Amino acid sequence: MSDIVNPQVTDAVTQTNVKVLGESPAQAVSIAMQSHSHATGLAMENATLTQGNMQQVANTSTSKLVAMITAQAG
Repeated sequence: MSDIVNPQVTDAVTQTNVKVLGESPAQAVSIAMQSHSHATGLAMENATLTQGNMQQVANTSTSKLVAMITAQAG
């Protein structure tokens, strides 16, 4: 069996390895950016939901206080 490898094969493997290593930083940054964007979106959604829930609490307490005031006045 021959130990000689065709130079075209070694060049192709080397170019593929260099391509992968060259693209890795860009892919890592894009994954980090996507994760950050997703987390920010979830935080905004959570804040909106909390604000809506607090508005419901405020409406309920206001209604109860108005009912108590009108009950005492009558």
